[in-house]
Amino acid sequence: MANQLSNRVNAGKEPERTSSLKAVALVFLKLGTIAFGGPAAHIAMMDDEVVRRRGWLSREEFVDLLGATNLIPGPNSTEMAIHIGRRQAGLAGLLVAGACFILPATFIVTAFAWIYVTYGSLPQVAGALYGVKPVIIAIVLQALVNLSRTALKTRFLMAVAAVAAALAFFGANELLLLMGGGVAVLAGKWLLTLRRAQLSGWVWILGAWPLELGKGFAAGTSGTAFGLWPLFWFFLKVGSILYGSGYVLLAFMRADLVERWGWLTETQLLDAVAA
Repeated sequence: MANQLSNRVNAGKEPERTSSLKAVALVFLKLGTIAFGGPAAHIAMMDDEVVRRRGWLSREEFVDLLGATNLIPGPNSTEMAIHIGRRQAGLAGLLVAGACFILPATFIVTAFAWIYVTYGSLPQVAGALYGVKPVIIAIVLQALVNLSRTALKTRFLMAVAAVAAALAFFGANELLLLMGGGVAVLAGKWLLTLRRAQLSGWVWILGAWPLELGKGFAAGTSGTAFGLWPLFWFFLKVGSILYGSGYVLLAFMRADLVERWGWLTETQLLDAVAA
């Protein structure tokens, strides 16, 4: 009863317009340390922390911020942390919230990476990772199903997704597929506005050129030697064009780091996802 009353009071009160830098740091340090499960889980925990518990934002403001993060590339949960930090404590809050949310995961991943490189070849560790891989595949498949329910709302979008999946299977470049898919959807809406029904020809035309260009790109970049600058440019590229769920990142990493450049094996990529 007391919790219900507290929730009603928090839901009805005015949002707290400013917060101390210390409060912002503690909240996002906590979230950055315990928020496992991907952007969707991070967003849910932020909602619980800054809307329900602390009343920093109203539900409407939180949803507006979430909508804004979906309009720009990059990881949604990190962008939400930065937005909320800026909203509560100005420019210093922006920097502190971002750093406190990102750094714990950075240290944890660094520790896991060291353990993997040092002990990953041991039979006990290899056996544990081998047992985790089916679970990771199941999680990714579940995420794909959930994303498809949201994204594929019409038959035309389903058709574009099917064409893109087929082209990706034959080695088309993922960036060109994204551009081609976007142009195909825009062209489809334009054709529907003009009451034209021959959408299949447009889908084929807008889907064929990414396949050919993607094959040429893949042929010209396979086997690239590893280096810090190529690694930097890869993640800069991905960070500049990646929208939506972090699961989309897996497609880029597999296409470039595994198939195109050979920096990782399929096993190492799955182990990284498991960790």
